[in-house]
Amino acid sequence: MTVMVGGFGGAGLPRVLLKAVLETGVRGLTVISNNAGTSGDDLSSWFEAHVVDKIICSYPRSAEAFTEQYRRGDVELELVPQGTLVERIRAGGAGLGGFLCPVGVGTDFAKGKEVIEVEGRKHLLELPLKADFALVRARDADTLGNLNFNKTARNHCAVMTTAARVTVAEAARIVKPGAMDPEAIVTPCIFVNRILKA
Repeated sequence: MTVMVGGFGGAGLPRVLLKAVLETGVRGLTVISNNAGTSGDDLSSWFEAHVVDKIICSYPRSAEAFTEQYRRGDVELELVPQGTLVERIRAGGAGLGGFLCPVGVGTDFAKGKEVIEVEGRKHLLELPLKADFALVRARDADTLGNLNFNKTARNHCAVMTTAARVTVAEAARIVKPGAMDPEAIVTPCIFVNRILKA
């Protein structure tokens, strides 16, 4: 099972949902997130509980629990440059077959990837990322599932909601339909399956 987890550090991190997943006893997850956590109440808790088999992320370095398991060979890492990570998720949500990116040409990031030359410049074919679930944190939600986010807490959350089969959002406030400014809705309810106040 593949799970996208929003957040950039603590901003936009769905901590209540992270804890709820742990309580299910699930194992063998592939996680797509910006990082692998830093302290005990973030994605580190999933590594400490040994529920993750693979992580696709851009910054795993601050996560002690991940680092220990990676060095033992217990966890697989797919390291992706941050902009490429977000664009691969966007491509997954948009139904694209991938995109061409010059980042990583001639480096280890190019291993196993198709190289395509466009107007004399080499690009890597970056494939889309999709997930079974996306877990995000919103500032406001209405009962239909429309979401907005608190400033930089939008980060990866908004794009992840489009690329998962099931999106679950925890929100600081849940209001009635019509109470949110339509111009302030970032994620329309068609991308959100479940919400909870947290």
